[in-house]
Amino acid sequence: MRKPCRGFGLVEIMVALVLGLVVTLGIIQIFAASRGTYVTQNSSARMQEDARFLLSKLMQEIRMTGMYGCLSLDNVTVVSGSITKPAALTTPILWDDATKKLTLISADISTAGSSPTWTVVTDCQTSTQIYTVKPTPATGFTAFPLRQLTYTLDGTNLMFKAGTGSDAAQAILSNVDALEVSFGMGGSYPMSYTGTVTTAASENIRSVRLKLTLKDPDNRVRSQTYSVVAALRNRF
Repeated sequence: MRKPCRGFGLVEIMVALVLGLVVTLGIIQIFAASRGTYVTQNSSARMQEDARFLLSKLMQEIRMTGMYGCLSLDNVTVVSGSITKPAALTTPILWDDATKKLTLISADISTAGSSPTWTVVTDCQTSTQIYTVKPTPATGFTAFPLRQLTYTLDGTNLMFKAGTGSDAAQAILSNVDALEVSFGMGGSYPMSYTGTVTTAASENIRSVRLKLTLKDPDNRVRSQTYSVVAALRNRF
């Protein structure tokens, strides 16, 4: 007597197919979620890195604003090839909120690249000269190179220019949603911050607060705001 053939029935096959489909969909969903998380974290990390780069650069330059050497520039000695004190040196830090333009006169700590905007040459005792070139100081004199730096928010691009020449500003950072600058003023405790400072009151600036808001061009993460405070070294 032959034994009956055994196999899978139609119901069993359909149940197996449904279970397999459920497992496959679950794996696909997990993979899609993992990929979405990776993309989001990568976008957020890139925004943080861009903000860290720009704010660290600005903090370094703000700390060195007004560092004009070891003597006051109120009594400059004019000799052959030197100039009188430029008016721009009176206000080493300026912020125009209407045009979103930040101008700094900062000590040039680099030793390479283009020439400084001005050079202060002094013996740190009685004599100080200002040049528009980079002269070789005589024996007993020290040179302090100065550079005018301009940052302007143009749409979503932060533009940068060094010096006062005719060279066009270059984009240093993209996808900038907002840039805010406020000043910590001396004479009050705790220190108060204001977004508007007159030329006469610029001498009382003790620190600068920067707020930078970046956005993701692909809208994968929300706009992020980063804030730092930089103290002016020669004001404390």
